[in-house]
Amino acid sequence: MADWRIYLEFERWRVNCLRCGGVHVEHLDWLAKNPRYTQRFALHVGKLCRDMPNKAVAEMERLHHGTVKDLDKLYMQQQVARAGMPAPRAIGIDEISIRKGHNYRVIVSDLERGRPIWVGGEGRKEADLDRFFAALEPKKAVHIELAVMDMWKPFRHSVTRNVPEARIIFDKFHIMRHLADALDEVRRNEYRRLVSKERSYIKGNRYVLLSNRENLSLDGRHALKKLLAANKRLNTAYLLKESFGQLWDYSSERGARAFFERWQDALKWQRLEPYRKFARMIERHWDGIVSYCDPDKGQSRFSRGP
Repeated sequence: MADWRIYLEFERWRVNCLRCGGVHVEHLDWLAKNPRYTQRFALHVGKLCRDMPNKAVAEMERLHHGTVKDLDKLYMQQQVARAGMPAPRAIGIDEISIRKGHNYRVIVSDLERGRPIWVGGEGRKEADLDRFFAALEPKKAVHIELAVMDMWKPFRHSVTRNVPEARIIFDKFHIMRHLADALDEVRRNEYRRLVSKERSYIKGNRYVLLSNRENLSLDGRHALKKLLAANKRLNTAYLLKESFGQLWDYSSERGARAFFERWQDALKWQRLEPYRKFARMIERHWDGIVSYCDPDKGQSRFSRGP
């Protein structure tokens, strides 16, 4: 206070309970869980962390960076509790990795409000997403009309079982990532097939081949042009990958289906087995993909993608 650090000394009752045999400490509303700071100070530090890096807050308040991190978590927990669980109409479902070793947590977002509303579980199994619906309560779950996710089967099963009326839409980003993986597999196959000088055009150009053209520098665009001119099969695979994004421009299932069939026809005689494998995956998940293009089902009212 006024650039002075103030220490408050107070007495706090500790009671030996004859009934349970334990020791209980008096609860003080103004004191946080850690007796080194008050609840109000914890919230003060949390507010600072919204606008400043944790390191800067630690230096300004003369705190250890670990303490600042704990106080920031306490502040965020209180904000989440104050906001409460909304009754979303459109949700996005994904997972985040919290450490190495395939350790995941499920994250659910409210697409209308544009913010996460739940993070939890112990992996990315069906039971982990079931926890979200248990926390949401049935009376709020019935409001869900759309669920946007990748093609992960446990998520799909959980949504179908908990909110059977919800329309499932597979996220464009994850689908295009599968197609990028197919293009990368074609690149590796071509590298193994070719010898000597022909390989030199492919080596070291993975980034320029898989990146969006608008994100490339001038040198990167020159390298991409040189690569595609040197290898006909990679050129065909690249053009097919770029054209597939047009699928999401269609506003009717009929138009989207006609485009996809034309795209499949272009694969004939191309010897692009990774692309044929990708096309078979799209066929298996067509209902969840074409939902993106169906405005009659109300999807156009919501943000596209989690």
